[in-house]
Amino acid sequence: MRIISGSMSGRRINPPAQMPHTRPTTDVAKEGLFNVINNQLELTDIHALDLFGGTGSISFELCSRGIIDVVTVERDPKMYTFIEKTRSDLRIENMKVLRMDVFRFLDQCTDRFGFIFAGPPYALGPIDELPRIIHDRSLLMPGGWFVLEHTPRNNYKSRPHFLQERKYGTTIFSIFENPA
Repeated sequence: MRIISGSMSGRRINPPAQMPHTRPTTDVAKEGLFNVINNQLELTDIHALDLFGGTGSISFELCSRGIIDVVTVERDPKMYTFIEKTRSDLRIENMKVLRMDVFRFLDQCTDRFGFIFAGPPYALGPIDELPRIIHDRSLLMPGGWFVLEHTPRNNYKSRPHFLQERKYGTTIFSIFENPA
């Protein structure tokens, strides 16, 4: 894995070989998603949230591209340790890593974000609840985006606040917008 663009462009991230619950977003899919984001959002003005942080790839990309700050939530202790060590090695100061369950975090969160990304395990049962939870908890700033990574078996086009869908092989990003 690598950081695609920004101040840390080209830096390689080498996650542990054994990643039991992690499926990193491919560089091709990540690059496509960030092309869409860069044309629609001004990242340097945004606070971000990365749910199911995994390898931290999305958070590191956001930091490289000048995000104000990002909160990364990852439950797995091994991946949490990897993200925290990589953050330290890259000397990233505007990233906070939390080791906790995503749904517990969402239930307690009172902050609002301009960009939220969720790359949950594809087999996660309550994946379909994430757009509703994000909306009901008012976690997005007006004009903010929530991006949910999923497979073709999930379809969110009829959900409230759905904006668009982007496909990269078997990876799909459903984008929701909080109207300004």
